[in-house]
Amino acid sequence: MSLRRLAVPLALVALLAACAAPDVPTGINDPYEEGNRARHEANKALDRASGTGGGFYAEVPGPARQGVTNFANNIRLPSMVVQNALQLDVEGFAQNSWRLVINTTVGIGGLFDPAGAIGLYEDPTGFSETLYVWGVGEGAYLELPLLGPSTQRDVVGGTVDLLANPYFYVTGPAGTVVGLLALAGDRLNDRVRYAGTVESILYDSVDSYAQSRLIFLQNRRYELARGKGDPAADLADPYADPYADPYGDPLASDPASDPPHAEETAYADPYADPYADPYADPYAN
Repeated sequence: MSLRRLAVPLALVALLAACAAPDVPTGINDPYEEGNRARHEANKALDRASGTGGGFYAEVPGPARQGVTNFANNIRLPSMVVQNALQLDVEGFAQNSWRLVINTTVGIGGLFDPAGAIGLYEDPTGFSETLYVWGVGEGAYLELPLLGPSTQRDVVGGTVDLLANPYFYVTGPAGTVVGLLALAGDRLNDRVRYAGTVESILYDSVDSYAQSRLIFLQNRRYELARGKGDPAADLADPYADPYADPYGDPLASDPASDPPHAEETAYADPYADPYADPYADPYAN
């Protein structure tokens, strides 16, 4: 109950912190890299200790894991509906509202997803996207304990989404505990579902911190931009040759000294002297 009393002041403090965050629309803003790397290594150690591939949660039957994820998604919907309204997103507001009504009733409190079965999918959003729509910058990159990659704006958005979610104010203490466990179960389910990708980044990368940071920022900016723009361009080297082959060998020699390309030699005389002077007069005696 004390946490609920603190919800509004904490949300206001978080909002002020977001407004003060630096706006870095391109590139990587990581002034806390040293601490972020330490937390990243701690997260890796915890992941390894709990068992790669999702640990114990991977042993839970798939339908049960999906039921927990469905329930967690339904818990988030009331907050999403509020954020759709703040963003003046009429379509998203209607879509998430209908999804909440159908899954809460027909879907037995959200354990099942009949709305998705009829093509009424979630329009994911949150207070972080509302801040983005309002022009608040993403701030610095952060690696959070247990939760992993984030940004200052996402920390603020996630805090407000959690503390201001109507679900936690109408279900009582027991409902709050169940809801928090469901949200945690959903995160664990993501770890199980994307085990191959996560482990490739964490354990097969030369620098797993830099790799996870790059992938997170690209994906997050793409999500917030609703698929518009090129997030990879935001993180590109500003001094790179704009005409360079993006798939070329970065260690290749100077193109001027490279052998001629196939298209340049397709019509070359196969009997020509390779040591002949290319500028010699072909009609000279």
